[in-house]
Amino acid sequence: MLANLLDYDLEGLAGFCDRLGERRFRATQLFRWIHQRGASDFDAMTDLAKPLREKLRGVAHVRALVLSRQHCSTDGSIKWLFDVGAGDAVEAVFIPQDDRGTLCISSQAGCAVGCRFCSTGHQGFSRNLSTGEMVAQLWFAEHFLRRHLQREDRVISNVVMMGMGEPLQNYSALLPALRVMLDDHGYGLSRRRVTVSTSGVVPMIERLGADCPVALAVSLHAPDDALRDNLVPLNRKYPLAELLPSCVAYLSYAPRDFITFEYCMLAGVNDQAAQAHALVDLVRTANGAANWCKFNLIPFNPFPASGLAASPREQINAFARILSEAGIVTTIRKTRGDDIEAACGQLAGDVRDRTGVAPRMAQRRRIMMHQVDDGASQAQEG
Repeated sequence: MLANLLDYDLEGLAGFCDRLGERRFRATQLFRWIHQRGASDFDAMTDLAKPLREKLRGVAHVRALVLSRQHCSTDGSIKWLFDVGAGDAVEAVFIPQDDRGTLCISSQAGCAVGCRFCSTGHQGFSRNLSTGEMVAQLWFAEHFLRRHLQREDRVISNVVMMGMGEPLQNYSALLPALRVMLDDHGYGLSRRRVTVSTSGVVPMIERLGADCPVALAVSLHAPDDALRDNLVPLNRKYPLAELLPSCVAYLSYAPRDFITFEYCMLAGVNDQAAQAHALVDLVRTANGAANWCKFNLIPFNPFPASGLAASPREQINAFARILSEAGIVTTIRKTRGDDIEAACGQLAGDVRDRTGVAPRMAQRRRIMMHQVDDGASQAQEG
């Protein structure tokens, strides 16, 4: 079976070359050809000795993902659907801005966490992606965009692990993928320009800090356990009393950085003034101050299965003011790519659910709709 060279960080590729009887500098050359120049044909790697190229053809390849569909938004965002085999497909999104180009990468086919406001979680979970399948999203996007935009310099300046899946539940594959992104012989991204988003897998947060302290974004979405249990089911395993200290501890590995708390604004659910004040108390209690973190308020992107509605803009602005006046850096995320269902929480891909989550979600939605209908009937009778 041929080895996929996208599965290796530089150390892994050096070990692979060593097993072929090749010196380390050959691994560096090969790594640069693959990631910096986007080469997949060993014959194009002209500074590799011909015997090595012939040897590589017999034992390895650079296996890209199969592109199924591409959608382009009116705001310039691009969403790609990649076939990852066995009936599973995942999505990645490129978001252009004036000062950066951000790629949102998926880490799993589906997601087992099941957050109420996330379309991915409503379709269930199939499997983890390999390192190569994560890296292949960046490899494809970077070199496609260079050709598409007719540029020779790097297009993607930021990577966010915020696509389909919970990255920290796929840690063994995530870590080498991050190292490829950061390596100067690969994509050369700054640690502050690579973000891992997590719903709160507490044991892996500190491990990530020790192994590879990139930027950390935590999906918070509620100021108390009762509400967060409902919105982010993982909270039942790792409640706020465990999550917040793990976030504070992460800063010891990246002392010049801050933690970003993501907060999806849901009308009448988590967007009240009292809840904003409770968030201020929560972060102050955790670290004795409010300036160790920032909040990114995310306008909810509705989808039919959620049963939730987006907060009005004036409500989001009022919520943001309370946080800002308490000394917390607060931003409101600009919605991008919603016309192609590429905005936050909308990525769904197409996966074979191995968990039974999707049927349970459908049953829960039917119950909810039945309750709504009953309530409406009783109101009419009254």
